[in-house]
Amino acid sequence: MKILTFTTLYPNAAQPNHGVFVENRLRHLTASGQVAARVVAPVPWFPTRHPRFGRYAVFARVPRVEVRHGIPASHPRFVQIPKVGMTMQPFLLAAAAIPEIQRIRKEGHEFDLIDAHYFYPDGVAAAILGCYFNKPVVITARGSDISVLPQFRVQRAMIRWAAKRAAGIITVCQALKEAMLDLNLDGSHITPLRNGVDLKLFRPTDRQRARAELGLQGFTLLSVGQLITHKGHALVIEALRSMPDVRLLIAGTGPDRDSLESLARRLGVLDRVRFLSAIPHADLKRYYGAADALVLASSREGWANVLLESMACGTPVIASNVWGTPEVVSSPDAGVLMSQRNAQGIVDAVHALRTRYPDRDATRRYAERFSWDETTNGQLRLFSEILSHPTR
Repeated sequence: MKILTFTTLYPNAAQPNHGVFVENRLRHLTASGQVAARVVAPVPWFPTRHPRFGRYAVFARVPRVEVRHGIPASHPRFVQIPKVGMTMQPFLLAAAAIPEIQRIRKEGHEFDLIDAHYFYPDGVAAAILGCYFNKPVVITARGSDISVLPQFRVQRAMIRWAAKRAAGIITVCQALKEAMLDLNLDGSHITPLRNGVDLKLFRPTDRQRARAELGLQGFTLLSVGQLITHKGHALVIEALRSMPDVRLLIAGTGPDRDSLESLARRLGVLDRVRFLSAIPHADLKRYYGAADALVLASSREGWANVLLESMACGTPVIASNVWGTPEVVSSPDAGVLMSQRNAQGIVDAVHALRTRYPDRDATRRYAERFSWDETTNGQLRLFSEILSHPTR
C-alpha cells in the first residue's frame, strides 16, 4: 500500500531531532516491505537564513525536498499569522500542502491513505486534505494535542470534527484514548498503539569507558528534552539542593536555557549541572549508558520515547506519574514513578531508586518487551482494514 505521511513533526537536515519519533515509527513501517511512503512535513515560512533570527532562521534553512533513510520528504512552506494563527493554522497548512501533494501524485505516488500525526493543527489539516483528495485519513494523537488543546473551545470543535472525519485514530497510550472518549468520540475507531524502541541502536555499551570519556563522577542523573517549562528541568535542578552527592546532565535546547542556568547558579548547584545542548539522537545511547538514571519530570507526556531508550541501554528511569508514563514504567526493573511532581518528589524517587537499584540487565530485558514489531503490525492491520472497507 502507498501512504502519505503528513505532519509538522518530522526531522529535516536543519532540525535532525525534530519529531524523530514520527520518523522512527515510519521507518519501521516501511521496513516491513508492505508500505511505500512519501512525507509532506510543512515548515513555517521565513524570509532569511541569517543567524541573528535564531530558530526562525532555521526554518529558512530547511530543504524543500530531501530523502531521509530512503524515504522522500517534502517541506512546503506555510504562513504563520500572529494572534489568529492558532485558529487559521489548519487551513494554512492544508493550503500549503495541496500543490506539493499534487506534484507528488504527478510523479507517480498515487497514495491510498493519509497518515497524519498530532491532532491539531496537523490532524485537522489532514482531514481537510482527505476531503480534497478523497482519501481516507488516519490521525495519531501523541500528547498535548489531546491533553491540553481541547481546553480551547475552537480547537476542541475542530479536533472533534477531524476525529469524526477520520477513518481511524491511533493513540500512543491508553490514557489518551480515555481522554478522547471524554470528548464523546467513538471508541471503536480509536486504536492504542504505543511507540517502540530501536533495540539495536539503544543497547548496553561499555559503561565505565563511557563514564570516563564523559568525565562522570558519582551518582549522575540525565534529563533529556526541550528546555521548556513543562519538561520540568527546573524541578530537577531544585532537587539537587537536597542531594549534595548527585550530579545532573541536561541534553536539549530551548528558550529556558538562560533561566535554568540562572536557577542553578542562584541555588548554588551550577557546579553540579552540565548543559549538553542538542545531542544527535543516535549519540544519546552513550549518555544513557553512562548515567545512573534518566529523570523525566514532565507535566504531560503521551508516550515518552526517552524512557524506553534509557531502559534499553540498561539505565532505569525516574518519571512523573502523568498520562501514558505509568504504562511505560510499570515494573521496579524499569524504575520509579514520582509520588508527587515537585522537587521533593524527585528527591524521594531518587532515594527509592538508589535503595533498591535494579539490575541493569533486568532493565534491558524489560525494555525488550517494547520492540517496534507490535506497533508496525498494528498499523498494517488498521490500514489494511480501512482500505478494504473505505467507508465508515
